Amino acid sequence: MFRLIYLNDNQTTMEFVVHSLVKHFDYIEPTAEQIANDIHLSGSAVVAVLPYEMAEQKGIEITMAARSAGYPLQIKIEPDLISL
Repeated sequence: MFRLIYLNDNQTTMEFVVHSLVKHFDYIEPTAEQIANDIHLSGSAVVAVLPYEMAEQKGIEITMAARSAGYPLQIKIEPDLISL
């Protein structure tokens, strides 16, 4: 299993982050807003733990959506050591 992590930046809007969490991970709006706030305050946050192929695909889809909207949002994927 792999952790998909959103990294905070000063250009990607909270609205875009919330929208991406709702669209790509089926979070409800209040939960997505809390995660977006955590990303903003902490600098990053784990948004999902998925099998590698799914984490990689979601990371690519979200990065492409961010670039299309003009945002530099970065996604990091790393092994979830807890699930090992």
